[in-house]
Amino acid sequence: MSFNIVKNDKKRVIIVGGGFGGLKLANKLKKSGFQVVLVDKNNYHQFPPLIYQVASAGLEPSSISFPFRKIFQKRKDFYFRMAEVRAIFPEKKMIQTSIGKAEYDYLVLAAGTTSNFFGNEHIEEEAMPMKTVSEAMGLRNALLANFERSITCSTERERQELLNVVVVGGGATGVEIAGVLSEMKKFVLPNDYPDMPSSLMHIYLIEAGDRLLAGMSEDSSRHAEQFLREMGVNILLNKRVTDYKDHKVMLEDGTEIATRTFIWVSGVAAITFGNIDGELLGRGRRIKVDEFNRVQGTDTIFAIGDQCIQTTDKNYPNGHPQLAQVAIQQGELLAKNLQRLQKGKPMQPFHYRNLGSMATVGRNRAVAEFSSFKTAGWLAWVMWLVVHLRSILGVRNKANVLLNWVWNYFTYDQSLRMIVYAKKAKEVRDREELEAKTHWGEETQTQQPKG
Repeated sequence: MSFNIVKNDKKRVIIVGGGFGGLKLANKLKKSGFQVVLVDKNNYHQFPPLIYQVASAGLEPSSISFPFRKIFQKRKDFYFRMAEVRAIFPEKKMIQTSIGKAEYDYLVLAAGTTSNFFGNEHIEEEAMPMKTVSEAMGLRNALLANFERSITCSTERERQELLNVVVVGGGATGVEIAGVLSEMKKFVLPNDYPDMPSSLMHIYLIEAGDRLLAGMSEDSSRHAEQFLREMGVNILLNKRVTDYKDHKVMLEDGTEIATRTFIWVSGVAAITFGNIDGELLGRGRRIKVDEFNRVQGTDTIFAIGDQCIQTTDKNYPNGHPQLAQVAIQQGELLAKNLQRLQKGKPMQPFHYRNLGSMATVGRNRAVAEFSSFKTAGWLAWVMWLVVHLRSILGVRNKANVLLNWVWNYFTYDQSLRMIVYAKKAKEVRDREELEAKTHWGEETQTQQPKG
């Protein structure tokens, strides 16, 4: 296998990852004079802020996903390849992927993050993360299947394990999934399972820190906690999860919580590649970059978004928050800087403009803050809806999401509660096995990027 892209007289920019930053960069390089190659392990862009609604059966996966080829189908000198990057060879200006090698003039790493289990391999094996659409679908299937099994199980102990839900991580994702599960308990269970008291379902939100939404103000944290407690969520602060055994979440203080729905949204770590030197990695495995988002010690490799850590911004000496708006702003500036390099002009340094933060807890409940303006409740909830609806790609997707939101709001009924287990065709299984074992190339020794 190979990329099958003919190298022309234009300089080639390879973008690894089609998230917020990578997509913004690719769009801004339109008519830039570059040959652009986007590499992603999926053939679609996903909208992470609404993944929790897929997990809770509020939205279909297609409503928050958009095919890359549809986005760029009218672009000249743009290519998409579905692959995973295995290694980078700066001296040769080449990447090694699951489908073969590709040469570049400029390489941009924008692959984002994966769930961080902080070295606990057993929890990594047992817990259900919620970073991707496929993970959200797996969680949705497990959650709905547990509801079904709770009707027919033989013991009260098993029923409690099936109906207890434990969410680890008090950031925005943890708060949002705990809130939407509480609404399922209140509005969905009594209608779908009238022979099972909804009071048997218990939702636990566990946070190792002393407050929820640590990235927002204390006022927003307090409002979010108050909303969740009013909705019946059991909030455990200053509690660390140490293990999960025999269908029990085990805490550092000896507390055990029985559950078969163990959701882990406690943090993220940057995606790395096999031969990147450890000296280039900072906190959370993020790649160290300079003020131009250029990987330290290189000339032609850049990193943007959650995958990088930049400590040159005086307002963020420990690195920027891992938010979509950071990635978008970095992608936009990098597109300009690459074009400046083409013209022999100096690049401009990146300075993050904080546009505010939001988190929704449930119907008519949210928190939002923009500089000195803060609000909580209905107004924040409406603002959250508008901002996220505008950010979704595609008119059809916007319409689908809006229709589902309106339907759910007035009927109190999420209508997408189907358990669908995907069975991969043999051809797909064979291809995945082949790509996992081959096309690594011969140069797999560790090399520090110097480009």
